Amino acid sequence: MQKSEEEIKELQNSQGGSLNELNFDVLQKWQDLFCETSEVYVCCLDHTGKAITSFSGNRSEADKIRTVVSDERIRDIFERVTYSRIEEQAVEMTDVPNLRLAAVAVRQGQNTRFVWIVCAVMKSVDLYSSASHLLPFSGFTYTITEEHFYYVLDLLRESTGMLCEVMESRDEAMLQSENSRVLEHQMSNQFHRAEAMTEIVSELDSDDSIEKIMEKVLKQIGEYLEISSGFLCKNHREDDLVDVTVQWNSSGSVALFDQNRNIEKFWFLHTEKTLVLSSDTMLSAGRREQLDALGISAIAVFPIKVNEEIGFYACFAQRGKNRTWGLDEVKFISDAARILQSIITKRIQKNSLASSFASLEAILDNVGSSIYVRDIRTNCMLFANRSLRSHFSKELREGTLEQLFEENIPAKSHSGNYEIYHEERGRWYDLYYTHISWVDGRKVSLCAIYDSTEKKLYQKKIEQQAYTDFLTGLYNRMCCERDLAKYIDEAQQSGEKGAVFYLDLDDFKHINDGLGHQYGDLLLKTISRSLQSISGIQNTCYRMGGDEFVIIVPAQSYSLVDDIMAKIQDIFSRSWYLKDADYYCTMSMGTVEFPTEGSNVAELIKKADIAMYEAKKSGKNRIARYSDNIDSTSSRRLDMEKNMRDAMMKNYEEFEIYYQPIVDNLTKGTPCVGAEALVRWNSKMGFISPGEFIPLAEYLGLINPIGNHVLEEACKACRNWNEAGHPDYRINVNLSVVQLLQPDIVDIIQNAIDTSGIAPRQLVLEITESLAINDLDRTKNILMKIKKLGVRVALDDFGTGYSSLNNIRALPFDIIKVDQNFVRDLAEDSYSQSFIRMIAELGEAIGADICVEGIETKTQYQVLESMKVHYIQGYYFDRPITRTEFEEKYVSMKNEGKKKRIARSMDI
Repeated sequence: MQKSEEEIKELQNSQGGSLNELNFDVLQKWQDLFCETSEVYVCCLDHTGKAITSFSGNRSEADKIRTVVSDERIRDIFERVTYSRIEEQAVEMTDVPNLRLAAVAVRQGQNTRFVWIVCAVMKSVDLYSSASHLLPFSGFTYTITEEHFYYVLDLLRESTGMLCEVMESRDEAMLQSENSRVLEHQMSNQFHRAEAMTEIVSELDSDDSIEKIMEKVLKQIGEYLEISSGFLCKNHREDDLVDVTVQWNSSGSVALFDQNRNIEKFWFLHTEKTLVLSSDTMLSAGRREQLDALGISAIAVFPIKVNEEIGFYACFAQRGKNRTWGLDEVKFISDAARILQSIITKRIQKNSLASSFASLEAILDNVGSSIYVRDIRTNCMLFANRSLRSHFSKELREGTLEQLFEENIPAKSHSGNYEIYHEERGRWYDLYYTHISWVDGRKVSLCAIYDSTEKKLYQKKIEQQAYTDFLTGLYNRMCCERDLAKYIDEAQQSGEKGAVFYLDLDDFKHINDGLGHQYGDLLLKTISRSLQSISGIQNTCYRMGGDEFVIIVPAQSYSLVDDIMAKIQDIFSRSWYLKDADYYCTMSMGTVEFPTEGSNVAELIKKADIAMYEAKKSGKNRIARYSDNIDSTSSRRLDMEKNMRDAMMKNYEEFEIYYQPIVDNLTKGTPCVGAEALVRWNSKMGFISPGEFIPLAEYLGLINPIGNHVLEEACKACRNWNEAGHPDYRINVNLSVVQLLQPDIVDIIQNAIDTSGIAPRQLVLEITESLAINDLDRTKNILMKIKKLGVRVALDDFGTGYSSLNNIRALPFDIIKVDQNFVRDLAEDSYSQSFIRMIAELGEAIGADICVEGIETKTQYQVLESMKVHYIQGYYFDRPITRTEFEEKYVSMKNEGKKKRIARSMDI
């Protein structure tokens, strides 16, 4: 059967969907094997949380585990890893001391494909809290050590990722194969359609009887559409009856009508317009019953006018099976019906050849192709429809139409088709030709020309799609790896050198989240065009995904490598115009040479990537060259991860909380009014800075328990200060993005308040500016719930993000903390002074106090004395210190009834 365009698209979409579905029978078997070898109990959920495999392992043991691990508990940990942009793996304790619950998300890009739920029975219970009212599990088939448990989770995530990559590679290959098959369907369908239309048009000059011609036309249409029947009904003018002039039935089908004359007019013939009824069209019971009586499941009816009145109805029916008509099928029948109308009109008006020709010309002017008729003997052009006169006027004037289209037709061929490329226009055409007899009996060549350029471009697009990034138009990772292998071979053969640059945008997330993804996409496209404009790398820029790019400097361009790097740095030294304002987005880039530093594609890209991360670690907005020393940092990261997990098992004792005093600038003597709690990690590797271990904790999914520990300890410390004679002391605690987005964050805060006994008004929670504007409505909803607890909220690092004053006004902030970047040159920079003065006035207007961070010198402090800044914080007053030191300085009372004032012992 010739498939319509809609059917082909539907086929393509349905096949494309099935290719992306995982074979869950294979997944269940793979899961069972994994559980047996890893000694854990596992089930798999899809991206919606629906179970797609059952728990593997001993059934009775799995059921016993499920009595402790409820559906709600599984849903919570599923949402934790599914909706977090950072957490891919989470581990939680249960009410049974030696039973652990974990979730491992398997992602495809930014989307979660499915989630593993893992339960493990620990061999030892020494590391778990004894507060549980349940006894440890014993006698289980599968038990595991703590260390091996985390190894199993990593193995599960990595092996499943590899499985998904294999599946995706298979899906991509199958999809490309399916696209090729669909394209073949389209080409075959177009060919058969043109072939059928050419045969129908040829009947215009047939000497056969009108009934014979009608039967041929119905046969051509019916066989092309692969339907059951076609019939032509002649309308009675004097009554409500019709005659079946001619009917055609497919091979093996019985005749639809035994009686041909004076048949009562069917309801579907009471129409003046085209009527198309598919099998699933909603009809009244009576109308559907009449169709069923005829055995018709779908029908298309086309009225044919003769002398401005409906004289015939051309009907095409499907019997015995369901059918849905496609738009291209309806258009084909409509075009054929017009030609049939022309044939009937010509026969009826035998004495008006000119009128018949005009009707034919009108019909051919409205078909979807360019048509011309040429006298074979004299080469004289006898007819050209409107489409041909419009698109090939130049060739008609110059008389080159035959040379362009018919030059390659075989001498003895009377009909056929082939493809033509018009170099001057850069377009492709399909030509269908046949020899027929003209109205006066002479032999002519009838040619129908279809513009197939779009089809060719689509075919080319399919071929290029595998190597092109959809968003930026740059080549993608697959193309990068292919090209790099080629350039390495060329460099080795010529004895020359090339280079690979790995480029990553700095803080691109701020742009993407702050301004919106559409502006993030716009920035990526603008950067891509800028990179392509650099001489020497116009065709060797690749987008690896997200905000990462690779640039290959081939051997022939290596002499320009320093100039290329300088131009890349120059691109990122300028601002980007986004959303009616200028924004800066810098980059960090790593470079590696080939083949001197490697000849393996994956190895070179990895080395360039390592160098890029070294550039980021060194302060961003810079370029780093690869060296063997850089590679050693990878092992340090692994050591940090192990030590962090060990520290978590030791009740967080390595995570020390330091306190930096906050002073009241509006009270004489600037007394201390509280402190900001800052976490420090005193690990076995030594002190590790927050900038190094906090991103790792977020990546490992450990930031929430660490943050909750800091919150609880800080609240306890503040309560002690309040009871030691400082009832007004407040404690400021930072909340990370991951913490704030916890579904139970309000309960966590309430629990910290209840456990410590702190008055809620003494607790100040700080959130960063970029987090506050990332999802304004959601952030506002969470903050309002927190405010109802009586807790105060501060906007931290104000001035570093992209928030508008309207956004700040919309959120319930009690305090605005100005980032220290505006304080560094406060004594000399009038802009910084004006900015802080403006923010102070803004705070007064919206009812928020202002706190300035980073005051390090007396001069900076003196500048603030004349401003309406309520709170100040910085090294000029004191550095972050331990709780013991803080209490010795600011809590202990030397004189009864007097608060200890801050001594400014140094002027930094």
